Amino acid sequence: MTPQEERNSKLAERMMKNLKRRNMEAFYCPTGEEAVKKVSELIADGSSVTWGGTATVRDLGIPAALKSRGTLNVLDRDMVETPEEKEQMYLRAFTADVYLTSANAISEDGVIVNIDGNGNRVAAITWGPKKVIFVVGLNKVAQTVEAALARARSTASPINAQRFDINTPCRVDGVCHNCNSPESICSYVHFLRNSRNKGRHVVVLVGEDLGY
Repeated sequence: MTPQEERNSKLAERMMKNLKRRNMEAFYCPTGEEAVKKVSELIADGSSVTWGGTATVRDLGIPAALKSRGTLNVLDRDMVETPEEKEQMYLRAFTADVYLTSANAISEDGVIVNIDGNGNRVAAITWGPKKVIFVVGLNKVAQTVEAALARARSTASPINAQRFDINTPCRVDGVCHNCNSPESICSYVHFLRNSRNKGRHVVVLVGEDLGY
């Protein structure tokens, strides 16, 4: 085991304890490949499943892996084209058995921070789907909640503004301006401190740099 791998294992062990203390299930996968297998194991045959605007889930190939099972009702939001179809898919997510997402940041003591422009993702995390599975690379771990929020605002949001090609000041220069832009990607700030229903929120920590 390399020093990096050893550190990741120890950090993940500590974080899993903190997440479980917050009524969440937690797992650690050293590699992305193992994470794909774990996510699939967590989803029962016959389940309906969809995901938010997460680069991590897509980059790991999780949607394709779930489709290949042939036993799931996959609500593929990436296949819709019109704004009307997209809105309907957002609404259908609230009735899904499983919702997949990542996090913009997570503190060492287990508080998950996400920021949204439209709010559909943080809304589904809060209420609706029977189970929410987070897939989070350890690159998104911050020491404190304040540091996690800073990472979400100053690192994740400017990159996602580029990814979604929206008209915000951070897209121009890569720096958070605490803006009130009409297209602000930071309209909704969400902190998940505790899971009200035990086990509804599941966190799969991954010992790789994933997403933004």
